[in-house]
Amino acid sequence: MKKFIAEVLGTFFLVFFGVGTAAITGAEFGILPIATAFGLSIVAAAYGIGAISGAHLNPAVSIGVLCAGRMSAGEFVQYVIAQVIGAILGAFVIYLIVSGKSDYSIATSGMGQNGYGPGYGGGYNLAAALIFEVVATFIFVTVILGVTDKGAPVGFAGLAIGLTLTAVHLVGINVTGTSVNPARSIGPALFVGGQALSQLWVFILAPLVGGALAGIVNAAGLTRADA
Repeated sequence: MKKFIAEVLGTFFLVFFGVGTAAITGAEFGILPIATAFGLSIVAAAYGIGAISGAHLNPAVSIGVLCAGRMSAGEFVQYVIAQVIGAILGAFVIYLIVSGKSDYSIATSGMGQNGYGPGYGGGYNLAAALIFEVVATFIFVTVILGVTDKGAPVGFAGLAIGLTLTAVHLVGINVTGTSVNPARSIGPALFVGGQALSQLWVFILAPLVGGALAGIVNAAGLTRADA
């Protein structure tokens, strides 16, 4: 139960800070603050609740850990449920805040949702979105598995993970808004609806594939220091 609650709270933190920055100040200040907010939220959660649950906060991370042989299928399911609940709660709080602005319209302003194609970000197509999400998630989860391995330097995992997530966002915000996390995508999409919901499958499937590949490669010993 403590792990479940930790994953709910941690994913709430991630969505509140990351999606909140995108929804509230993203249009005004651009990419760098959004990328930084996502990265810092991971740092905060890693050091705040990492000792309880490992601070996955992301089904793609959990599936990577599962495929690397570091957690059971039952734990994976519990983690994913907790992460989705946390993301929805975080998105709900952001919705309550942004809807308090007099001229706010979710149809025109959105809420930090992920997407692709004409009218979204740089207008990148489906193939570009899929490639970015798979590759970026693979990189992100590979780093997580590496810095949490037995031979990794102690005490620096949260910082390394947060900086990697920041870098991933700097590359991908104009492509897809950067998901690399199905739970992060599900939360805002449920409130925005429309195109965000119709494209949601991309941001569930691609990160899960990237995370699973990272776990499989790690389990094979190719990205493990002790292999």
